[in-house]
Amino acid sequence: MTHDAAPLVIDANAPPITRTLAEFVASHPSRGWDDRVEHEAERTVQNWIGCAVGAARHPAADAALAAVAMLAPSAQATVLGRSERVDIASAALVNGITSHTFDFDDTHLKTIIHPGGPVASAALALAEHIGASGRQFLDAIVLGADVACRVGNGIYPAHYDRGWHITGSTGMLGAAAACARLLGLDADKTAMALGIAASQPTGVREQFGSMTKALHPGAAARAGLMAALLARHGYTASVRALEAPRGLLQTYSTKWDWGAIADALGRRFEIAYNTYKPFACGVGIHPSIDGCVQIATEHHLRADDIERIDLRVHPLVLELTGKKTPRSGLEGKFSVYHACAAAIISGQAGEGEFADAVVARPDVIALRDRIIATIAPDIAEDAADVTIHCHDGRHLHTFVEHALGSLERPMSDVDLERKFRGLVDPVLGAARAAQLIAACRSLADAVDVRPLAALARA
Repeated sequence: MTHDAAPLVIDANAPPITRTLAEFVASHPSRGWDDRVEHEAERTVQNWIGCAVGAARHPAADAALAAVAMLAPSAQATVLGRSERVDIASAALVNGITSHTFDFDDTHLKTIIHPGGPVASAALALAEHIGASGRQFLDAIVLGADVACRVGNGIYPAHYDRGWHITGSTGMLGAAAACARLLGLDADKTAMALGIAASQPTGVREQFGSMTKALHPGAAARAGLMAALLARHGYTASVRALEAPRGLLQTYSTKWDWGAIADALGRRFEIAYNTYKPFACGVGIHPSIDGCVQIATEHHLRADDIERIDLRVHPLVLELTGKKTPRSGLEGKFSVYHACAAAIISGQAGEGEFADAVVARPDVIALRDRIIATIAPDIAEDAADVTIHCHDGRHLHTFVEHALGSLERPMSDVDLERKFRGLVDPVLGAARAAQLIAACRSLADAVDVRPLAALARA
C-alpha cells in the first residue's frame, strides 16, 4: 500500500511553548499584575456567574443534569443557580454549559474566545472542593485565561476558519492551567497537565445554533480539570504536546505564531482585554444591533415606520449569522436579521429577545424580512453601516465603528451590574443577587470561595 499524501508544512524548530507556559503558570507570583488586570478578573467572574445562573433553568441545563445524574455523582460542588450538587467534573461541565447557553458571556475580541466559561467553571468546582481562598481562585482565573487566550493569539484566525470553535479548542488548556495552579503543581506536572489537555480539544462551528455549542466550554472545563487531576497523580504526556510537528497546534492550525503566545508573558495579561456582551448573541451581530437600536431610539421609530433596513457588514457576519429564517431562539442568536428586528421592536437584545416565541412572532418576522444584509469587504469585523429607510421618505443612517461592549466602548461596572441583575434576580432573587455582586467585588479578600458558591445556589 502506498501513501501519497502531500508533505506536511511543519516547524521542526518550534520553541518549547509547553514548558514555557507551564513554568509561567507554576511560578508567577500571586497577584503579580496591576489593578486593571485584577479588576477585569473580578468582572469576568461576576459576568460568568450571572450568565450561568441566568440559564440555570434552560432546557439545556435540565438535559445536562439528567445525563450527569445517571453517573450517580457525589455532592462535591455547586451547580450555579440550582439546588443540585454534583461531583467536581460534572459541575465544571454543567456550569460551563450554562455560562454559554445564552451566548451572553465574556469575549476576548482578538480571538473570539470566551475564557470565563471553561476556565472559571473548572476553577470554581475545584476551588470549592479543596477550600481554596478567593485570592487563589482569582490567580487561577487570570493565569488560566492567559494560557487559553495566548494560544488563541497564536492560531487565530486560521484555526477558527477551519471550523473549530476556539473557545472549546483552547479552553481545555486554560482550564488545565487554572486547576494546576489551584493544586499547586510544579512546572513539570503543570506541563503534563497541559499535555494531557492538548489531546482533548472540543467543538466545531457546525454546532452553532444548537445546544451543543454550549457543550464546548463545558466539555473543555471538564477536560482541563481532569487533565490537572491526572497530572497531579503522575499521569504523563509529551513535554512538547503543544508545539511539536505532530502536537496540538501544528496539527489543527495552519498558523502558529509562537511569539504571539510567549511575548511579554507575565507582563501583559490577556484578561485585561476581556469584554462583556450587552446583547445575548454572537459578537459579530453587535455592531448591527447597536446601529439599529441607536437609530430607532433617536427617531422614535416603530416597526410599522420602517420600509427597509440596509446593513453593510464584514463577511464573517453573514458566514456566522446569516440565518434568514431561524426556527428557534438558539438559531435566532445566529441570525443578524432576527437580532436586529427584535432589538428594534423591543429596544434591546437581551435573552428575552431570543426566546423561541419571539423568533416566531409575526411582527418580528415581518420586520426581519425587510432587512437586507450585504457583505462589505471594507467594513471591519467590529463595525457596521446601517441605513433605515422609512415609509415617509426619510433615510436614517449611522456607522458603528465599535459596538457597545467593545474595548473602545466597554460596559461600565454599572452596566455589568444591570446585566447581572437582569439574569440573576429572576432565578435567585434581588437580595441574593446583590450579595453575589458584593462577593465578587471582594473576592480577593475571601478566606474561602465556598460562601460565594453557596450564594449562587438556588
